Amino acid sequence: ETRHLNLDYGYYSDRSELPEEDRQLLEAAAKACSTAYAPYSDFRVGAAVRFDDGEILTSSNQESEAFPSGICAERGLLYFVQANRPQKKIRTLAIVSSTECTPCGACRQVIADTEQRQKTPIRILMGGSRSTIVVESAQSLLPFRFTLTPTKD
Repeated sequence: ETRHLNLDYGYYSDRSELPEEDRQLLEAAAKACSTAYAPYSDFRVGAAVRFDDGEILTSSNQESEAFPSGICAERGLLYFVQANRPQKKIRTLAIVSSTECTPCGACRQVIADTEQRQKTPIRILMGGSRSTIVVESAQSLLPFRFTLTPTKD
């Protein structure tokens, strides 16, 4: 049996095409890139979340001298949110670097876990220097995510 998986996503060649709220969140994530500590990879990433109440938090990737023992911007941010704002729901997550940037596999899993825990989709903006890819849920990034609870057909 062959099954098919379709993925719908938005592609914006210029940030000016996005709604103002999305542009603001991408700008917050871009600003967070300046706090990245990436002397080994020289790959700086910023992440920002907007909660349902409009509050925005940011983070950046942090590397360790024991490379690759560091943390990606989005995972660091989502872990901070879980530890310090567990009652809040994330509406949108923005991830930005100087090149087109999409989350690594570990980050996709953590985004999917966060989405499942809060029981509402997380809209994800993935931006480079100009273009942005938008998905409406972590399900689009990781349709066959790992779960301790088996899924039923």
